[in-house]
Amino acid sequence: MHIKSGDRIVNINKMNIGILGLGISGYWAAKLASSFGANVFVSDSKKDINEKYFLELQNMGIDIELGNHSNKILNSDLIIKSPGISNDTDIIGKIFDNNLEMISEIEFAYRVSKLKIIAVTGTNGKTTTVTCLYDLLKNKFNVVKSGNIGTPFSEIIYEENKSEHSNTDFCILELSSFQIDDIDTFKPDIAMILNISRDHLDRYKDFSEYSNSKMNLFKNMNDDDLIIYNRDDNNLFEEVKKVDRVFKSYSTDKEFSKFYLEDREIKSSNSDETLIIDDCKISGIHNVSNFIGVASICSYLGLNDKEIFQGLTDFEGLNHRFEIFKEIDGVRFINDSKATNIASVEVAINSIDNNIVLIMGGLPKDSDFSNILQYSDSIKLIIAYGVASDDILNSLSGSIKIKKIEKFENAINCAIDLAQEGDSVLMSPGCASYDQFRNFEKRGDCFKDIVERHYS
Repeated sequence: MHIKSGDRIVNINKMNIGILGLGISGYWAAKLASSFGANVFVSDSKKDINEKYFLELQNMGIDIELGNHSNKILNSDLIIKSPGISNDTDIIGKIFDNNLEMISEIEFAYRVSKLKIIAVTGTNGKTTTVTCLYDLLKNKFNVVKSGNIGTPFSEIIYEENKSEHSNTDFCILELSSFQIDDIDTFKPDIAMILNISRDHLDRYKDFSEYSNSKMNLFKNMNDDDLIIYNRDDNNLFEEVKKVDRVFKSYSTDKEFSKFYLEDREIKSSNSDETLIIDDCKISGIHNVSNFIGVASICSYLGLNDKEIFQGLTDFEGLNHRFEIFKEIDGVRFINDSKATNIASVEVAINSIDNNIVLIMGGLPKDSDFSNILQYSDSIKLIIAYGVASDDILNSLSGSIKIKKIEKFENAINCAIDLAQEGDSVLMSPGCASYDQFRNFEKRGDCFKDIVERHYS
């Protein structure tokens, strides 16, 4: 294995750069562009933005407009778009009409950096996988993690450029489809895709468009790069067959992978080392698949099987992702608030044998709740809450027992009251949180607080 970082630094001194959206990625993109001598203009349609961002950029002499997107952004040589802004907005239409170059924050940071990149995408499991990969690689390399996981890529590059002696070996990037949409020259040295399932269909016109967005990550990669994918995901396998690139697979099946699953152990075809699944701190068959993907990359980068399996055993996972946080009177309480699409709910259900009290709801994302019908034997009761409750009821009633309860807190209390010994209360909403919560973290914390209060 040999990975060499290329010289891709683009000269942006005196260039007019427009930043569309003053969220955290826009803020750091503005700072990064300014540090290279660009003339920066920031536009955000909202008036209520982070005051720290506004004041700091203003003190740097950066021109900012709030409350609307004027035509001033059209005077830019290059426009960096926030991932949260849809291409259907009026200002994006004007940018297209004027044939202006528009890129993502990820693409921009890439153009002004020399870091070697490991990129991870997929519908579900990205953050857990990136964190796990980081935890294992940091014992052998100087690594940073960035992207959709919370730290903008532009922030990493800004801090790298400030350092007199940067010794970072890899930046591990978690990438959403929104971040991949507007890449042009971006090329990771290693890329892994975990799965593809229906999600964000409120943004993409259909599943095909969403899948194409994910596969866009690999368009600039070549045979010297490592592209690895989950062979067990049927949707992904079909997409891989359409792409003219050399892919390597990982799988729970020995036929398709160096690391594989056998008798509740992860084994390696290269050694006698094994990882006993029940010894791991996190559970779920989806995490087994993610572990095998992580192991494959770590092995490629020179870690031996013993180091890899010990790291996977020690990995503690993340909050709000199939988090078994309480077992009281024989009832398990599982916080899976990060499950914002139906595919992730299915993964959670498949990780539990039966007797599931399932809490679903929130703000739907053009979701097909009927997929849950196939798990009717495992689900004792669904408690549907929030904006999606009527859709859930209409899709599933008659086949699964359902209670509709509007408020989240009341739904949780109902689940607690009805759960019996041997049941698992699974809060896996399958929807966004924004009808009643600022984000999925707040929703998950609220769930845990209600359970804690009930038994205190």
